[in-house]
Amino acid sequence: MPIDKILTHPGSSHKDEFLACCVLIYQYQVPVLRREPDEKDIQNPRICVVDVGGEHNPERKNFDHHQFPRDHPPLCALSLVLQDLNLYENARAFCDWLEPAEWLDTRGPVEASKWMNIERKVLNQLISPIDITLLRRFAQASELTEKDVMWQVMSMVGEDLIEYLKTLNERLTYLGEHCEWWTVETEDQSFEVVFLPRTDPLPKEPSMALPRFISQQGKDQNVIAMVYPDSRGDGYGLSRHNDNKKMDFTALKSEPDVHFAHARGFVAKTSATDPTRLKEMLAAAYRSRRSE
Repeated sequence: MPIDKILTHPGSSHKDEFLACCVLIYQYQVPVLRREPDEKDIQNPRICVVDVGGEHNPERKNFDHHQFPRDHPPLCALSLVLQDLNLYENARAFCDWLEPAEWLDTRGPVEASKWMNIERKVLNQLISPIDITLLRRFAQASELTEKDVMWQVMSMVGEDLIEYLKTLNERLTYLGEHCEWWTVETEDQSFEVVFLPRTDPLPKEPSMALPRFISQQGKDQNVIAMVYPDSRGDGYGLSRHNDNKKMDFTALKSEPDVHFAHARGFVAKTSATDPTRLKEMLAAAYRSRRSE
C-alpha cells in the first residue's frame, strides 16, 4: 500500500523520531507533517504516525512507544520503524549507537548514563553542533516537502542508513569469500592480520565492514591490524584493529613506498601491492619491544 505522508508531533525533537522520519522519508519519498494526530490519522494506513498517537501497530503504520509499560525493553520510534522494514536485527548487531539511543529516549539521561557506565555530563559533552542544528531546525518546521533542504538532508541520512543495513550481509559475504588471515613473524613474536586483496571490480568502500567481519569470525582478540585496498589509489591501507597500539605505523613514514603515515600511528597508506612487502611493513610497525 502506498504511503501519503509522515506525521510526527510538534515542538521539541529527539533523535529517535528525527531518524525514524529520515528512514521513512527515504523509503517513501513523502512529506512530513509536525502536528498532533487525530483519530482519522491513526486509523489511516497510508499515514505513518511516528512517536505520537499512543499506538504501535505496523499494519496501520503507527510507530509510537510511549504507551509501553515501564519495564518494557528499551525501544524507541526508530526501533519500531526499523522492525517494520526488517532491518532492526542488523541495526542492533552493527550500529553501536542504536542501543544507547534507545536507552536515552526511553529511560532518560540519568538511567542511560548509568547503563553506559559513564558520568551524566559525558552525554552533554558528546553533543555536537550538527545534533543541535538539525534537531532545532526540524522542530521549527510544521511541514517538510522535497523542496525543503531539511527534507533533502533527512532523505540522505535515511538513504545511508538503509543502504548500509541492506548491503551489510552482502559486504560480510564478500569479505568471507576474499579475506585472508595472515600470521606475520617478527624476530621474537608473531601476530595475526586480516588481508583483503584487491578485486576487479572493487566494491565501494571495501573495508567498511572489516571490523565487523573480524568480530563475526571470533578473531577480535587475535587480529591486531588490517590491510585493505586503498580506495584513493592502487595500493593498500594499513590500520590498527581495535586501536591496538602494538601497531605503530609512524615507523613506516620514511619508507619510499609509503605516502602517508598518520602522526598518531594508527593508519598508513602505501603504493606497495606485493604481500611479502606488505608483511615486511607490518613487522616493521610492530612494537614488540616497546611499552604500549
